[in-house]
Amino acid sequence: MRRRVVFLLLFLFLAVTGLCAADDLLATLRSGHPRLLVTGPDVWTRLRELRKTDPRFAEVVRLIEADAWRLLASPVAEYHKTGRRLLAVSRTVLQRTLVLSFMYQLSGDKAYALRTERELLAAAAFPDWNPSHFLDVAEMTAALSIGYDWLNDVLTPEALVKIRAAIVEKGLREALDIHASHNNWQSTENNWNQVCFGGLTLGALAVADDEPAIARQILRQARTGIVHGLKPYAPDGVYPEGPGYWSYGTTYQVIMVAALESALGTDWAITKSPGFAATASAYVQQVGPSGLHFNFSDGSEAGELQPALFWFARHLKNPALACTQARYVATKSDGAASRRSGRLLPLAAIWWPEPGAFDAKLSLPLCWHGRGENPIGVFRSSWTDPRALYLAFKGGSAGLNHAHMDAGSFVFEADGVRWASDLGAQDYESLESKKIDLWDKKQDSQRWQVFRLNNHSHNTLTIDGQLHRVAGSAELVKFNDEHAAAYVVLDLTTVFAGQATSVRRGFRLLNGGATVLIQDEIVGAKPGAVVRWAMVTGSVVTIDGNRATLRENGQMLEAQLLAPEGAKFTVIPADPPADSFNVPNPGRRILVVTASADGQGSLGIGVWLKPGSVTGASVPRIKPLAEWLTKE
Repeated sequence: MRRRVVFLLLFLFLAVTGLCAADDLLATLRSGHPRLLVTGPDVWTRLRELRKTDPRFAEVVRLIEADAWRLLASPVAEYHKTGRRLLAVSRTVLQRTLVLSFMYQLSGDKAYALRTERELLAAAAFPDWNPSHFLDVAEMTAALSIGYDWLNDVLTPEALVKIRAAIVEKGLREALDIHASHNNWQSTENNWNQVCFGGLTLGALAVADDEPAIARQILRQARTGIVHGLKPYAPDGVYPEGPGYWSYGTTYQVIMVAALESALGTDWAITKSPGFAATASAYVQQVGPSGLHFNFSDGSEAGELQPALFWFARHLKNPALACTQARYVATKSDGAASRRSGRLLPLAAIWWPEPGAFDAKLSLPLCWHGRGENPIGVFRSSWTDPRALYLAFKGGSAGLNHAHMDAGSFVFEADGVRWASDLGAQDYESLESKKIDLWDKKQDSQRWQVFRLNNHSHNTLTIDGQLHRVAGSAELVKFNDEHAAAYVVLDLTTVFAGQATSVRRGFRLLNGGATVLIQDEIVGAKPGAVVRWAMVTGSVVTIDGNRATLRENGQMLEAQLLAPEGAKFTVIPADPPADSFNVPNPGRRILVVTASADGQGSLGIGVWLKPGSVTGASVPRIKPLAEWLTKE
C-alpha cells in the first residue's frame, strides 16, 4: 500500500512538473548571448564575408559605418521631453545602439563598444523612460536590450548590472499593472500594441537568465495581448493606419517575431495570424512608381527603406519583395547615388536577402484591392516602369486610429509625376502645443478643425461645406481587375449620412488602361445643395472652362470635366483657415469643381484624366454607375 502511495505521488509530481515545463515560456531559451535577432558569432562572420562580395550590402555597411564614425565624437543623449513625449530621445538611443554595436561586431573596433556603453549607461540613469507615453518606454527598452545582448561579452560587469536593472525597473516593471492608465495599449488594435509588446519582449528575452520571473510575466502578457495588435491585418494585409504606420507597427512586429525565433525557437504562431503573411505585398502595392506612398491617414508621402520587407522576403521565400527596395540601396555603379534611409538601417543588414533577390521579378497583380477596416485598391500599368500610370484609392472611416476624413480619396501618377497627392498629417506637437485635442475623434472634436485632417483638404467630395461623418464608413462594393478596363465602385453613403441618401464614386481605366475616369453620383441631397469635387496637386494648373492642364517637370496632364453640363474647373491655393494652429501648404493647390444638386437633390460629376504621353485617346461617355455594378 505504501509503495502505491509513493508511486502515485511520484506520478502526480512528474505530471505537474511536466505540465509546468510545457507551459514554461523560457523552457527553450537559448543560453548565453547574443540571442536577439542574431544567434552567435557565425552571423557576424557571414556578414563580414558578404561585405566583400555584395556591392549593395557593402554600400549599406558604408552608410552605417559613416554614422558610427560621427557618433564616436558626439555627446550621449540627454533626458529631454518634447511636449509629452520622450520618444525622440528613445529613438535616438535605439538608432545609436544599433549602429555602434553593429559596427563593433563587424569591425572588432572596441571604440564602438565603449561609445555604446556610454550611451546605454546614460539612458539607464534617466529618472524614468516616460511611462505616461509608453511608446517611449518600449523603444528605450528595445535599445538597451539590443545593446545588452549584442555587447554582453564586452560591456563591463558594472555596466551590465546597471543596464539590466534599468531594463527591468524602467521598462518591464512599468508594464506589469495592466489596469494602469498608461498600459491601455495592451488591448488596443493598433501600432501601440505592436511597438510596446515588441520592445518589452526584447527586454524580457535579454534579461531572462538573470531575471526569469519578470521575464515570464512579460512574455505571458505579450503572448496573450499581441493578438489585439494583429487583428487589423485581416483579411488581406491592409494596415488601416496607412503605409507610414505600417512601417512602425509592422517593423516592431517583425522584430518581436525574429527575437522570439532567435531566443526561443518559436514565433508563437504570430506569422499565421490572418492577413499577416499578405501584409508585405499589401504594403508594396501602396508605393507608387515614383517611390512615394499612398499616404492616407497620418503617414508621410516619402518612401524609405523597409528592413521588414527583407525579413518577409526570407520568411515567405519571396525574394521579389526585396527587389522593391533596390532604389534605396543603389550603388554608384547602378547609376544612382545611394539613398540614406531609415533609423533602423542595421536591421536591413541583419535580414539581408538571399543572393539574386534584387534581380527577382515581381509577380504581383497590376490591379489589386485589399479588404479590411480601411479598404484600398490600386490600378497600375507596370511594376518596372518609373513612368507607369498609378491610381490608388480608398474607402474606410475617419473613426479609425490615425484616420483622416478621406473616404473616397485617391492619388494619381503618370509619366513620372504625382499629379494628385495627399497633404499628409501635421506634426503632432505643433497642434498639441496649441492645446488642440488631437486624439478625440468625436464628430465635434477639435481634430476635425485641422485642415490636413478633414475632408476639405482631400481628393474627395464635400456637400454644403459639411464635414464627413466620423461614424460612417465607405466600402468597395464592386471591383473588376481586368487591367485594360479595370474599374471599381465605392459606396460613400454613410460618410454623408444626413447630407444625401446615396453617394457613390467610381474609378475606371480607359483607352487600354492609359486614362482614368472618376465618376460620382449623389442622390437625395437637399435640392440645390452645393457639392465640391477636389484634387490636391503640386503641379502648375491652367484653366480653360471645363478643361484643366497640369504641368510639372516637363510633363503634362489634361483633366476634362465631362459632367455636369456647363460646370467649370477652378483652382485655389491649398490654404488652411486663418487661425493659430493650422500650418501652410506652400506649393500645393486644389483643382475644384463646384456644382449644385438638381430639384430632386441629384447630381453627377465626371472627370477624365489623360496623361500628356497618351495620344489618340477617345473621350469617354458617362454611363450610370448602376451599369458598372451590374456588369460582370
